[in-house]
Amino acid sequence: METFGVWIAAILTLFIFSFLYKENPFYRFAEHLLVGVSAGYIIPYTYYNVFVPYAWNPIINKHEYILILPAIIGVFYIFRFSRKLSWLSRYPIAFSMGIVGMYVPLTMQANVLVQMRSAMLPLTNINTILIFIGTVSILLYFFFSKAHKGLYGKFTSIGIWFMMIGFGSAFGYTVMARISLLIGRIQFLLKDWLHLMK
Repeated sequence: METFGVWIAAILTLFIFSFLYKENPFYRFAEHLLVGVSAGYIIPYTYYNVFVPYAWNPIINKHEYILILPAIIGVFYIFRFSRKLSWLSRYPIAFSMGIVGMYVPLTMQANVLVQMRSAMLPLTNINTILIFIGTVSILLYFFFSKAHKGLYGKFTSIGIWFMMIGFGSAFGYTVMARISLLIGRIQFLLKDWLHLMK
């Protein structure tokens, strides 16, 4: 069974890699299989790991009847598949958007305020000086009420350099993560499937 599983994984990996040539039925089969298996897996996983421990057991065993209301609102998501009752699915979506809104202050605290505090530190070393210059030059770059000419334009061009370095490092990190996944799949094909590596 282990050998059979390795062969299935290797064949599906090659089906996905076939997209590098062009889109084809093999790639589409593997793509649809991934989506179908993921959907089929997530339904029982959600039932046993979310619904049963957080809704069914507390309501039935611990008599926490207050949880019936959020459970009913959560069930309203299913009505998205009904033409006549799809309007009921808007209520849980509205609650979800409200919860997302609750995270806005936390995001401001984690990202914006931390950056502001870092820009207000005493300029005692090269790190704080670079943070200060980068923050000010980037903010001035996005200040469009003044033409970017002369000394002001040269200072805002420093902000462009800071942004390009930041975007480049983020892009490089993303590419590195994808290449790491590619290396893992190639190692699987050469080691576990073809036994060409030790």
